[in-house]
This record gives sequence, structure tokens and C-alpha cells, in this order.
Amino acid sequence: MSETTPKSEKKADRPARKMPSVDQLRGRQLGRILIKMGKIKRSQVHEALEIQKERRGPIGGILVELGYITEDDLNLALAAQSGMEQVDVTKIDIPIEVVSLMTSQMANTYQVVPFELNSEKNELWIALSDPENFRATDDLRTMLGYIIKPYICPDKDLQSALERYYPEGEQDSITGIIDELSEDEDLAAFRDRGDSIDLAELKEMVELNPVKKLLNLVLLQAIKNKASDIHFEPFEDEFKMRYRIDGVLYEMVPPPRYVALAISSRIKVMANLDISERRLPQDGRIELQLKGAPIDLRVSVLPTMFGESVVLRVLDRSAIQLSLDKVGMRDDELDIFRQLIKKPNGILVNTGPTGCGKTTTLYAALQELNSPDIKILTAEDPVEYDIDGLIQVQVRPQVGLTFAKALRSFLRQDPDIILVGETRDIETAQISVQASLTGHLVLTTLHTNDAPSAIARLLDLGLESFLITATLEAVVAQRLVRRICVNCKTEYKPSEEQLLQLNIDPQEIGDRSFFYGKGCDYCNNTGYRGRMGIYEIMVLDDPLRELIMRQASASVLRRESVKRGMRTLRESGLLAIYDGITTIDEVVKETIMED
Repeated sequence: MSETTPKSEKKADRPARKMPSVDQLRGRQLGRILIKMGKIKRSQVHEALEIQKERRGPIGGILVELGYITEDDLNLALAAQSGMEQVDVTKIDIPIEVVSLMTSQMANTYQVVPFELNSEKNELWIALSDPENFRATDDLRTMLGYIIKPYICPDKDLQSALERYYPEGEQDSITGIIDELSEDEDLAAFRDRGDSIDLAELKEMVELNPVKKLLNLVLLQAIKNKASDIHFEPFEDEFKMRYRIDGVLYEMVPPPRYVALAISSRIKVMANLDISERRLPQDGRIELQLKGAPIDLRVSVLPTMFGESVVLRVLDRSAIQLSLDKVGMRDDELDIFRQLIKKPNGILVNTGPTGCGKTTTLYAALQELNSPDIKILTAEDPVEYDIDGLIQVQVRPQVGLTFAKALRSFLRQDPDIILVGETRDIETAQISVQASLTGHLVLTTLHTNDAPSAIARLLDLGLESFLITATLEAVVAQRLVRRICVNCKTEYKPSEEQLLQLNIDPQEIGDRSFFYGKGCDYCNNTGYRGRMGIYEIMVLDDPLRELIMRQASASVLRRESVKRGMRTLRESGLLAIYDGITTIDEVVKETIMED
């Protein structure tokens, strides 16, 4: 196999042994490539093929198992098969301006080393050790704005280059990059220009390396810290960057105010939005893949008095727990919920404020129900996670595809289960009822404070009480509370005032233990790491249906439900406190005092 000689490598000695060129090896069978490379004999390939007939599996893996080739040999052969050339990064002195194109976190996350930049062709040449790490090239193209040309090298050589140029102990900090940003002369030229920048200058600005480095580091740190949202907010005299982690916003070191336009425009370029349009809201998405996990960034751009506010919703499928066993339900709640979602027809409503985990709970339910013998259709705004086996529809009210219209079409698609992202109007509610009455299970969400209030909300929409009692099976209310960090979890004795906030008599707690998080590096000194759901499940039975027919108030329905065994949100929170999973402050903040 030939080795590509970058400009910076021309002085280095070339190996004397002549290898076949990439053109000679591209597209050939793996065994033939390894023979051509002089790594194995024809008889060894035949031996591996015989083993492959017996137990299947890739021939490359079998040859490694037999000890005929190494993992590096296999990677080089796979790279040659796909037309990728080889480079010896140990013989290259990489220019500092090429090294500075990536942060240490980016190079180590993607396991790549850039070694040459061709400015004329806008090409960045990178070395990698895994020929199947093709997603890294796609992500780097999005994040850096260059055409990425990958070269293969042995893993030990790549690790040596990473240690030399991007030592993990010297991770770039946001503060350091902001200092670099402040000193950049090209960017400083835009300092007092405000928004009076033409399109050509804007395009030049978004390609500046400090702008790319800052944004890429913010994105990678947000994903690493499991942030759900990243906010870029321009104000009159400052530009704020904030992460939302476990439902709480944390502010980062702010960059100079004059980079606001550069940052928002760079995000637009990554999301394929119109950088010349600064008067109207825009929405888009950025798709990345980190360490094999797909990351979807939903981009929302909103014009404000002082520039464009940009919010990125981070949808990390590897971080989300799409399993009913992991959403936070207790064993008895899980039994009730599983019985509800296995009913042949009826409506199940999940309720709570925005961001309380309703969608995750319903996705977890669908994941459990998902099987080849069940057809599931969903109408969502937006489709947050694509799940194999589900037919998912993105509603688009601007072109007339509303929840109601999608739902009406669903009934002609022979579904078994239907998920309606949100019941917002009477038309959607009526079609959901119709679907339920014709033998379908309908899952949907509402925005109310607790389970009994959902009945009043449905009545307010204009749904008749007899239809509610005929189709509604249960209402599940939920909240998210932060989990105490397991690394710094500490036992303590709560004050009488804290206990009274939960309406607990200090005499009643006995020898129960209470915990809180002191704060450590693992939880960013917050004392919390991750969140869990607390639930309130109101299952409709005949006495409750009778009260609904009489249009009883939410407080009457609540008292009757509690009498009939419903555990309230506050009570669920109390149990989580007693289990040492969350704190008194979290439960008080997320739940209301019952009557």
C-alpha cells in the first residue's frame, strides 16, 4: 500500500519496501488485500473461510483470532478496501496552526489528529486508527467547516500523536479560548460594528478559528455534562452562555459582547439556516455522533432587541432512559401503569408542566409495547427520538398538518396504538375519543398541575363528560426531581422548619435517615446528578366516573381518588426522600401542598 506524503513529511525517510497502491486494493476482497500486503498466505485465508462457514462472522475477526494478523493489520486492510490512504504521523512535525484547529477535548473525543491544512481546497487532512470511524469525518466537517480527508495509521502511532499534541491533562478551558478570542485581531475588527456587517464579512467571521473552537468546546462540554439545553443570549452590554443541567440553568464564563453575531451565525451555518436572515425566527437541527452515540441538536433562533437568542436542545439518545424500569416509578406504580398500557382500547393521559418528562415516560411505554404484531403510530411536535418499529409523524401546522388532521389519517392506517403528542384543542380530543371507541389505545399529554385537574381541562376544551367517562382509563401526573449525587451523598438531620414544609410532624419521623449532596467534582459541586420522576396515577373507576358525570370539582375528585388509594405527587416525593434518592428542597419545589 502506498503512503501519502504530506508536504510536511517530504524530508522524512521513506520505507524501502514497496507496497501495492490504494487504487490496486480499493474494493477488493479483504483476504486478497491482506495477501497483496504480504500479511498472510493464501492457505491461511482458506483456513479462515472454512471456519467462517461453520460459525459465520467477519473473516477479518477470524484471522485476528487465529493470530495471523493484528488489529492494526486488519484496520489498514479495511482502510485500503475503502480507498483510504496510510500516513505515518510519527514522522510528521505538525504545524502549530494545524494543531490549534482542534481543542484537546475534540481530538481525544473523536480520536483523530489533524496533520495538514490545504487552504486553497479548504481541506483538512486527519489521521485516525479506525477506518469505520467515518462519522467523525461527518461531524468534523460540520463543526470545523472543512472538507475532511481521512488517512489511516496504527492505533499506537495515533495515541502517541495525541499525547504529543493534545495531552488530556491540558484540556482547553472555555476561559482560555475566550482569552484567545479577545486577542484575535480579525475578530476585533468587528468590535464596534454592531449589526452593520454585510454578508461577505459575516461569512468571513464565521470561519474564524477562535469562533469555531469556542462553539465546539461549548457543545462538547454540554454533551459531556449531560446538559439538556444550551443558551446563547445577547443583552445590551453582555453576551451570556448558559447550560441547563437537571432542570437548572448554570452560567458559563461570558465571551465578549461583539462575538454574539459570530456565534449565532456559526450555529446557523452548522444547522443549514439562512445567515442573512436576522429578522425572523428560524428552526433547524445539527446531527452529531459522539463515541458511537447519536446526538441531535435542535436549534431555535429568535430575534431580540439586542441580537439573536439561540437555544440548542440536546437530544442524546444514549443519555435518555427509554425503559419503564428506569423512569422512577415504584413497583406498585409500575404494575398499575403496565396494566393500563396493555388495555385493548381507551385513553391514557399523561399530564404535567413543560419539561417534566411526559414524553420520556410515554416513549418508554411505547418501547415496551413495540413488537412486530402491534402497529404503533405517533403524531409529535417535534419528533424527539426516532424509534425502530414506530411510524412517527412530525406535525406541521404551517402547512395544515395539525394533530387533528394527522390523527384522522391515522384511523385509516389500521393502527393498534396511537400516541398524540399533545391534546391542544377540541378537534384533537374528539378524534382521540373516536379512536378509543373504535378499539384503539390512545396515549396523549396535557398541561395541568395534577391528575384530577386533567378532567377540568378536558371539559374546558369542550369534551362532553359522558365521552370522558366512556373512554378515559387513567390520568398520570408527573414531575422530575433531582437525584442526590451518589459520590457526595451525606446523612443529616433536617430542621423542624424543613419538615413542616412537607407537613410532617417532627415527632413522626422516628429513626428515618435524610440525605443531601455536599457537592463534588462528579456533580459540578451541585450535590445532584441526574433526575427521576415522581408520579400520581388516578385510575378511573365507577365512583369517579359518577363524580365526573356530575361535573365535580378537581378538589372533590382529588379527595375521592386519595380515598380510593391514589398516591399523590407529594407522597411519592416523600417516599423518594425516605429512600435517600432526593432531598426535601426538591420535593417542596416540585409539588404542591395537598388539601
